[in-house]
Amino acid sequence: FDADSRWALAWFEQFGFNDGPFGDAETLSKAKNTALNGLEAAGIVLKRTGRVRLLRPAELTSDWNPATDERLTVWETVHHLVRVLDQGEPAAAALVAQLGAQAETARELAYLLYTICERKKRATEAFAYNSLVQSWPEIVRLAQDINIPVAPQQEGLFG
Repeated sequence: FDADSRWALAWFEQFGFNDGPFGDAETLSKAKNTALNGLEAAGIVLKRTGRVRLLRPAELTSDWNPATDERLTVWETVHHLVRVLDQGEPAAAALVAQLGAQAETARELAYLLYTICERKKRATEAFAYNSLVQSWPEIVRLAQDINIPVAPQQEGLFG
């Protein structure tokens, strides 16, 4: 996962979507090689005087487009998928079609978040992530039927 998502994952494990101390957030950002201003710019945290918290899926913007997001994170992708899944699998499929290969990494993070929620007894969040993971095969099937031009990804060193 990207540095911002690794920060968010560690923060979520400790605080969930609740407020936490700014100092803890700052220390964790240094450990994860990111910055709180960058996390805020990425659209995944809310900073207030002395407090920081992750944005909930319902707080994310409805006009989000991964193709134009200048600081795209896996964390943000998962939570937009959770948000649009409330509108149905076709809506999630449209987003998965836009994401292309990046969608699979989002599924992996959703499963990991579900596991954390189960362990921490966070039933509401666990349900949201489990719904995404359980719906994934149908979402992918629907996404394959959508013809959205996706910018080609750069080949790796060995193709």
